[in-house]
Amino acid sequence: MKKLVEFGLQYKAVMLLLTAIIVIGGIFSFFSLGRLEDPPFSVKSALVITQYPGATPEEVEQEVTDRLETAIHQMPQVEHIYSMSREGLSYIKVDVKDRYWAKDLPQVWDELRRKINDVTSSLPPGVEPPRVVDDFGFVFGFLLAITGEGFSHAELEDKAENIQKQLYLVPNIARIDLWGVQQRTINLDVSNQKISELRLSPQTIHNLLAKQNMIVNAGSLDHENIRYPMHISGEFKNPHEVVELIIQPQTNDLIQDALEKQKTKKNSGNSFSQEIEKNEKNKFSLGDIASVSVGYQDPPVKIMKFNGIPAIGIQIAGTEDSNIVEVGRQIDEKLRQLQEELPIGIELHKISWQSIIVQESISGFVLSMIESIIIVLIVLLIPSGMRMGGIIGLALILTILATFLYMYFMKIPLERMSLGALIIAMGMMVDNSIVVADGIAVNLRKGMDKYQAALKAAATPALPLLSATFIAVMSFYPIYASEGSTGEYCRTLFVVVAVSLIISWFISLLMTPQQCLWFLDSKKQSAETDEFNTPFFNRFRKLVRGVIRQRLLSVSLLLVGLVMSFIGFQYVVKLFFPNSTRPQLMVDYWAPAGTSIHEVTSKTNLIEKKFQEDENVESVSSFIGAGPPRFYLPVDPEFIYSNYGQLLINFKSFQDINPFIAAHSEWLQNEFPEALVRIRKYNVGPGDAWKFELRLLGPYDVKPNELRQIGSSLLAKIQKTPLGNDWRLDIMNPIRQLNFDYDQKRARSANISREDIANGLKRGYDGLNIGLYREKNKLYKIQWRNTDEEKNSLLSHLDTLPIRGENKVTSVPLSQISNQTEFQWEEPYILRWDRQRQVAIQGSPILTSTFVDLKESVSKDIKDFPLPKGFSLFWDGEEDSSKTAQKQLLPGVVPTIIVILLCLVLIFNDFRPIAVILCTIPFAMIGITGGLLLFDVPFGFMALLGSMSLAGMMNKNIVVLLDACNENLANGMHPYDAIIEAAVCRARPVMLAAGTTVLGVIPLLQDVFWIGLAVAIMGGLAVGSVLTLFAVPLFYSIIYRIQPPVKENT
Repeated sequence: MKKLVEFGLQYKAVMLLLTAIIVIGGIFSFFSLGRLEDPPFSVKSALVITQYPGATPEEVEQEVTDRLETAIHQMPQVEHIYSMSREGLSYIKVDVKDRYWAKDLPQVWDELRRKINDVTSSLPPGVEPPRVVDDFGFVFGFLLAITGEGFSHAELEDKAENIQKQLYLVPNIARIDLWGVQQRTINLDVSNQKISELRLSPQTIHNLLAKQNMIVNAGSLDHENIRYPMHISGEFKNPHEVVELIIQPQTNDLIQDALEKQKTKKNSGNSFSQEIEKNEKNKFSLGDIASVSVGYQDPPVKIMKFNGIPAIGIQIAGTEDSNIVEVGRQIDEKLRQLQEELPIGIELHKISWQSIIVQESISGFVLSMIESIIIVLIVLLIPSGMRMGGIIGLALILTILATFLYMYFMKIPLERMSLGALIIAMGMMVDNSIVVADGIAVNLRKGMDKYQAALKAAATPALPLLSATFIAVMSFYPIYASEGSTGEYCRTLFVVVAVSLIISWFISLLMTPQQCLWFLDSKKQSAETDEFNTPFFNRFRKLVRGVIRQRLLSVSLLLVGLVMSFIGFQYVVKLFFPNSTRPQLMVDYWAPAGTSIHEVTSKTNLIEKKFQEDENVESVSSFIGAGPPRFYLPVDPEFIYSNYGQLLINFKSFQDINPFIAAHSEWLQNEFPEALVRIRKYNVGPGDAWKFELRLLGPYDVKPNELRQIGSSLLAKIQKTPLGNDWRLDIMNPIRQLNFDYDQKRARSANISREDIANGLKRGYDGLNIGLYREKNKLYKIQWRNTDEEKNSLLSHLDTLPIRGENKVTSVPLSQISNQTEFQWEEPYILRWDRQRQVAIQGSPILTSTFVDLKESVSKDIKDFPLPKGFSLFWDGEEDSSKTAQKQLLPGVVPTIIVILLCLVLIFNDFRPIAVILCTIPFAMIGITGGLLLFDVPFGFMALLGSMSLAGMMNKNIVVLLDACNENLANGMHPYDAIIEAAVCRARPVMLAAGTTVLGVIPLLQDVFWIGLAVAIMGGLAVGSVLTLFAVPLFYSIIYRIQPPVKENT
């Protein structure tokens, strides 16, 4: 270490050049670093979506979901499998184990696809190939709506697609999707009566439409060494040309018609061949038997509105390594150009704009960082004077700039964690320079040569300072070693703290000694003068002696304080992660299962109008049929549900949200008693859609209605608590379905299959897809529907609905081939968790409560609830997330403890100093509990990290004090005096270092995310510093069995 210090002292020019590089490079790096609101973390989930049209939920579960789950379960990377089987559709959500991070996921998803492909061939006929969605966690940070009153949805879609193409020209754009685009259709409203009169079979029309608009390959022609491609015209040029399609009865139609007429003697005396020849000449256009219109799929899958006006969403994602603020500026510039080109009436509206949120967040953190720097500099200048304070302050500035330089090369962006880490480490960055500069000043006052004073003061404590710095760094290591999403989210906290503290150690040895030689005076004190022989230090020395002399009383008081802190900790509010300060709010509208999307749209329109009356609301966006795009990483969008809608509300300020909730919660409950209307704030960091989620798992053969009954009984007990609301079972309510009893004997005699009945019913209402129309890059579904008159009377005339065989020109009434038509109750969803059927009880704590309080209020009811044999409960939601995050810290705790112990043994070559440290550190709990109670701050995951980091901070101060004690012993001082004088001579550096750290984190008190960590550090370190100066000498004297002399000078 001595050579390192000598290098810094001897090579002044090199140090000046290095300083210039750090200053210029650090400033450049700060303005060049990427900017994000939150650090990215991977969503370790994928969806497997499989359609099985016409299948019931139970058929989907048994024939599709179960087989796919069996294949997925074979993957060792899988942690949990959640599935939902519903009418004609299977959703499987695959969660992989936490140790697989972003770089590992592509390989995991490739294996998932292989497993799915292997089982696809064994799925029943009619099942469409499963689709693996592995970008479930993709974030679209920019979300805007395009509206146009007086414009059709198709016109809006065309404009949105044009904007999409233009925005792709903006640099650093990764992906742009549209939300709420409706499927275009060409509707053929065909009268059953006309079809019967013209003696046409459905298959005839199907075949003609399918073949007319197909791409056909006519090959090429060679002539005179030139090859001419050949093409055939006749395709539909626009949707309305469909009506001009010429229809001529096919041979099968003619034969059936002739046979039918002979059978009924309606052939007018014509022979069989004459009847066929006569009808063979019949030709007519599709427009003669059908009215053609261009429309949209009804009911639609998704509907979007902005401030009550129909809209289409444009979702934009920037590249991972881009500066989001700069990307946002470029998008804004492009949108201004595009807005000028749009027709009057079409407008673009920002819903969520990541660059604005990031800019505000980064600006706030930079301001907090500047405030922290100023606070630390003031703390240094007041007790140390301008010169000493300036030297240490310069070391602080250089450390911060060098850290920016490192972040630039390692591509660590400015975001919540990296900037917060700088503020946390701010006070600790100066610890090493304080010790070195203070030592040089003391040596100079003793009359030592400047060079030797600097060399000795820097080289002597270099190894203890390095070990202490390494110990402080390792106290943050558990979060770095954590494998889960929480660890991934907080990863840069450790990296930035570690790098900044290690840089501070190098600067304290290389640059601080040289600066001290330049700026500190070398005035020698008189021999009689002892800088520690002052009234303050004499009183302090007397207090330390008193603590050691009254050992029993001192230890007793410490133990009483520790016990009181544990008792007081029970009154501290517990919280995993706080809510975000985004000026946005979500309102989920859950209508009863089976509700049409049009009804949900009608209800959400009423809510929109009410919310827009609030003067603090800037805009209200509605996403009906599914959750909005993932524009904020911690929020999972909901699956597709026709009975679901979400309103996204933008406020002028975050402070407007709580008054808004208080003003509208009761109105929502009173106006929409049939629905679950749930108001949600956004989380900071990894979160859960439902904080309270208790899964009831049943045996494999349990019936869904049995699960519902048991779950409802348990829910009835739980929801009595006044601390929760928004209660529901995720399986939702049973729905009514219309069942037709297929009479095989009569149907077969009429040559009618089950599929013929299904097609007849689809033609009767929803419409039967019979072909596709191509127009540029769009595909229109051609749908055959009954006329509006026939459609509106379908339910009252079901018995007489005409059903035709695939190639039959005649029809039979539905009542002749179906014995009975009736409504029956059916479970809309069959839900499974890790291959077991399940129902989840979901709820939320009220605004003034937390999940921990809510859980405690219902824990006895849950414990006393009698579960039938084969049933079990599994806590999901915040309970699982919190416990998992805490457990994942443990793998990092063990190596942290080992490394810290090795460092301590390396420094002292003795186990007794370690015992002193271990006896002292737990009493920091007194300050942690006191601080949390005093500031009324919850103890959450970040407060836990702050408490863990305290061990390293205190360790560093204790190591320096014990090292001073060893130096005193080496100089021949009595052990009793050695420990007391060590406390006296290290009082100023310890209190100064603690003061810079405690006061340096004050700006974090303004941030709801960091306040728990800041208070834990402030309270714990404030008390811990006092403990370092008093409890360390106390426990040192006890462990080393040092007895105070009978008489001593005071």
